[in-house]
Amino acid sequence: MDQDFEDMDSEGRWQNLYIEIRNQSHECPLKVAKYPENRNRNRYRDVSPFDHSRVKLENTENDYINASLVVMEEAQRSYILTQGPLRNTCGHFWLMIWEQNTKAVIMLNRVIEKGSEKCAQYWPTQDEHEMSFRDTHFLITLVSEDVKSYYTTRVLELQNDKTGEKREIYHFHYTTWPDFGVPESPASFLNFLFKVRESGSLGADHGPAVVHCSAGIGRSGTLSLVDTCLVLMDKRKDPSSVDIKAVLLDMRKYRMGLIQTPDQLRFSYRAVLEGAKYIMGDCSVQKMWRELSKEDQDPVSDSESLLPTQPPSKCPLEKYNGSRVSRGEEGGDAELGERTTGTEPPYKEQDVDESTANARKRPRDERVSNWTPEITDPKQTKPSITDSEKKRKRPRTSDH
Repeated sequence: MDQDFEDMDSEGRWQNLYIEIRNQSHECPLKVAKYPENRNRNRYRDVSPFDHSRVKLENTENDYINASLVVMEEAQRSYILTQGPLRNTCGHFWLMIWEQNTKAVIMLNRVIEKGSEKCAQYWPTQDEHEMSFRDTHFLITLVSEDVKSYYTTRVLELQNDKTGEKREIYHFHYTTWPDFGVPESPASFLNFLFKVRESGSLGADHGPAVVHCSAGIGRSGTLSLVDTCLVLMDKRKDPSSVDIKAVLLDMRKYRMGLIQTPDQLRFSYRAVLEGAKYIMGDCSVQKMWRELSKEDQDPVSDSESLLPTQPPSKCPLEKYNGSRVSRGEEGGDAELGERTTGTEPPYKEQDVDESTANARKRPRDERVSNWTPEITDPKQTKPSITDSEKKRKRPRTSDH
C-alpha cells in the first residue's frame, strides 16, 4: 500500500482517481430537499441529502433537516453527516441529536472562515454558559471546555425542556482545519480522531455521531472515510484487504460528494496508511502523533475569530422558526438558502485542484514512512474521557 501511495504521488494520479470516483458515484433522488418550504433550511442550494438516507425529525410539523445517515455495516459504524447549522436550524440540530441518541458532535470547521459565517454559533461559550432554543424546547449548558492548540473538547448538557430529562454530549471541535485544505499532518488529524474514538462516542452502544463542517461533505467525508477504513483494518487484521476507493464509493451512496478535492482524497489515503501502523500493533505511534501535533501548546491567535461578534452571529428570531435566547439578547435575520460559496464547493465537483497538481514535487519526508503489515493482535483499550478532563477548564483565546 505504501508503495502504491508513492507511485500515485510520483505519477500525479490523484486527480485521475478523484475524477474516477466522482464519475462512478451514484445519483439518488433528493426531492424533499427541494421543496419550497425547505429552501431556507439548506446552507448550499446544491448540497442536499438523498431522500432514502436523510435524517427525519420526529414530532414536528416539518421533518426536514439537511443531514444524512451513513451506515457502514461491516464496520458497525453509523455517522450523521450534516451541514453546519444555519441560524434558523440550530433548534432542529439539537432536536436531531436528542432523537438520534447521539453522544458526540464532531465539528471540523470554524464559525467564521475567510470573513464569512460558515456555521451558526449553536453551543454556549464560557461567557454565555447556556443557550435556549424555544422552537424545539432545548436548553444547552456548557459544563467544561478543554482548549488544546488545534482542537477543543467540550462537555455540554442537553436538556429537554418538555420532559426535564438531561443528557451529556461531547463536542469535539477541530479548530485549525483550513478552508478548502487538509490538516497540517496525518499525526495531528489522527491524534484528534483517536481522542474521539477513546471517548466511546463512535461505538454501537450510542446513536450515530454527528459530523459536520460547513456543507457536510468535504472535511466531514474525510474524517468518516478514514475512521471507517481503520475500523475495517482492525476487524480484518489485513490492511491490504481494505479498498479505500470502494469504501468511499459505498459512503457516497448515502450522501453526495463526500471528499471534495483530490488533495482531500490524497490526505485520506495518507492518514489511513499512517493509522494502519497503530491498528497493526505499533502502539508507539499514538504517542508520536500526540508529540508531533503539539496539542499542549497555546493556540495561536488568528485574525479570523472563531466566534462572530456582530449581530449575524446570533441564532434567528422566531419568524425564521427558531429562537436562541442568551443573556436576554436575540440576533438579526439570517441570510438563508441559495448560497453556493463556502467551505466546500457546491456539488458540481472540481475538475482541477492546484494543490494536487504538484503532488509529485512534495518532499519525501512529508510522505508516509514504511510500515510492516505484521499481525501482532494488539489488545486495544479505549478509555473514556475522565472526570478530571471534563472538569479541566482553560481560558478562551481569541480563536475560540
